[in-house]
Amino acid sequence: MQWMALTTPPVTAPAAARKPHSFTHHGITVEDPYAWLRDPGYPEVTDKEVLAHLEAENAWFESRMAAQKPLIDTLFTEMRGRIKEADKSVPQKDGDYLYWIEFEEGAEYKKWWRRPVAGGEDQLILDEVALAEGHEYFRLGALSVSQGGRLLAYAVDDNGSERFTARIKDLATGELLADEIPGTLSALVWVAGDKGLVYSLVNEQWRTDNARLHWLGQPLESDVELYHEDDEGFRVGSSLSANEQWLIISASDHETSEVHLIPAADPLAEPILVKPRQKGVEYDVDLHGETLFVHTNDSHENFRLATAPLSAPGEWTTLIEGSDEFYLTGVDLFRDFYVTEGRVRGLDRIEVRYYDDPARIEAISFPEASYSAGLGDNPEWAMDVLRVSYESMVSPSTVYDYDVAARSLTTLKVQEIPSGYDASLYVTERLEIPARDGTAIPVSVLCRKDRTPGGPLHLYGYGAYGISIDPGFSTSRLSLVDRGFAYAIAHIRGGDDMGRAWYKAGKLERRTNTFNDFVDVARGLIERGYTEAGRISISGGSAGGELMGAVANSDPDLWGAVVAHVPFVDVLATMLDESLPLTPGEWPEWGNPIEDREAFELIRSYSPYDQVRPQAYPPIMVTAGLNDPRVTYWEPAKWVARLREMKTDDNELILKTNMGAGHGGKSGRFESLKETAEEFAFILWQLGIEP
Repeated sequence: MQWMALTTPPVTAPAAARKPHSFTHHGITVEDPYAWLRDPGYPEVTDKEVLAHLEAENAWFESRMAAQKPLIDTLFTEMRGRIKEADKSVPQKDGDYLYWIEFEEGAEYKKWWRRPVAGGEDQLILDEVALAEGHEYFRLGALSVSQGGRLLAYAVDDNGSERFTARIKDLATGELLADEIPGTLSALVWVAGDKGLVYSLVNEQWRTDNARLHWLGQPLESDVELYHEDDEGFRVGSSLSANEQWLIISASDHETSEVHLIPAADPLAEPILVKPRQKGVEYDVDLHGETLFVHTNDSHENFRLATAPLSAPGEWTTLIEGSDEFYLTGVDLFRDFYVTEGRVRGLDRIEVRYYDDPARIEAISFPEASYSAGLGDNPEWAMDVLRVSYESMVSPSTVYDYDVAARSLTTLKVQEIPSGYDASLYVTERLEIPARDGTAIPVSVLCRKDRTPGGPLHLYGYGAYGISIDPGFSTSRLSLVDRGFAYAIAHIRGGDDMGRAWYKAGKLERRTNTFNDFVDVARGLIERGYTEAGRISISGGSAGGELMGAVANSDPDLWGAVVAHVPFVDVLATMLDESLPLTPGEWPEWGNPIEDREAFELIRSYSPYDQVRPQAYPPIMVTAGLNDPRVTYWEPAKWVARLREMKTDDNELILKTNMGAGHGGKSGRFESLKETAEEFAFILWQLGIEP
């Protein structure tokens, strides 16, 4: 953020006005005196009183953090010093070209390059730096080179609203075509010999309920809707099969999916329905010749792999059985073999398998006991060397080539840290800490070998949507670890770190397991001597921000500092408002409190905003994005207003709303670092750690 000179710094925190407002469901009336912070014209926010309150909170944030500016600058400088500013990715062959991306010295954004395999000049195909110029926020969404290699389709969001405008560039001439598609939120898929582009528009409720075909050179009004989804909870997405012969249109919510196939050469052909949707059954498909490969959870929650003939796509025959031990997360098909990815006891596993010999399974071996690994960019159908990525909490990001025939890894690139990094100074552990119901919760811990036991500890968690938090590498994290912190990741239920059952055990009626796991991990780390109550800083964003709010309510004495980024804290009101963009699609995750009284009462019992109570709270830093379509700005604003009203302590409570950004905060690699520096400065300040 920019530090402005405050002529009259505020001397007291802003107090939001209380205005009578209530809603009633299932005979239960809930008072919501800060509901007015939602601008009735959203997504346009023009209400002067609302804007004035947000600006007042920002001024309070600046005034409280002003004394920390030297520390913020120090943290930012050391974080930036760990980033190789002039950097490039390892080139990868796709058709007639090698493609790579580059960062120039000091640049916030990337440049996209290619060079003919046969030899020739490097060609700049997309310049994010130029596209971002003059914009407070910039994000490149989809990017897709046509199969013939001449055209580039890309989409840009310049305000954080996640409504992208798609453009098409002629790479031979460097000129932009007249075709322009505003309001996309999807991949951009080339079909019909590069004459057509398939995309999805986002509707007024920020839902992609369609797949549309644009013929190059034709007006948008003539675009054809290939598929329309009537269930308001479902989202639509499109992709190409690995052999690029089929357009795959998928519709899904958080627990059910359905797939249609269309020949990529003839996108107006009648779609083939693979199998009608069945509640609770997820599946995705790819094709090898006339055989469908189906990745599905229909018979086992950890997924199986099945095959089916294209002539009878709904008749699935098991190829790889579902397993309690192996969580099958994905399948990638290639001409001569296929690759399965998954996790065993929470650790990544990559296996090469063969079409003609199901018993031949070749796992790729990695050196450490705890790590994160996966397939990288492998764009061609006929691959014999696979690009693989690898990292751990102590090992910087590494790019390998894996020779399938030789079964050997070749190191192509190891993340460089210009200011220096000695992995031998650090140690990582993987613990198991029992939750209150006896379930063993995995915890990944990083610290220096010379750390004093019982010192400060930072605990991170997410725990929702079946999203795992992998034990990967972070250069920013070192700014805490080098100041005596242990850094721990709690792999709590609600994520799928330990398989699909792990996810299910933290959603719907079992949602509170997520919060309990996080608290119990903290207590377990205290019992093991890693830290002490009150010396733990915690952070999480979005649904992880909901986690922060829930545990600040339930166990405030444990935490020395809480950082909640774009926190989903007004859960009850949001899940009751089906006009909001995400709500209908979120009911399978949280429950539908409109129709279900038990869901209403359960959500109300843990919704952080609804459970704020008169008690002492730890120091709390909150962030929001005015243009955020995922967690609307008024959720953190309302939560902070209620905390100010109810809390009985004098601890810091600050809110920063990015007035020109969305869910991800500031864009650009250095601007986002500044926000991390602010977060860490707040933590060090509140825990009394010497800079």
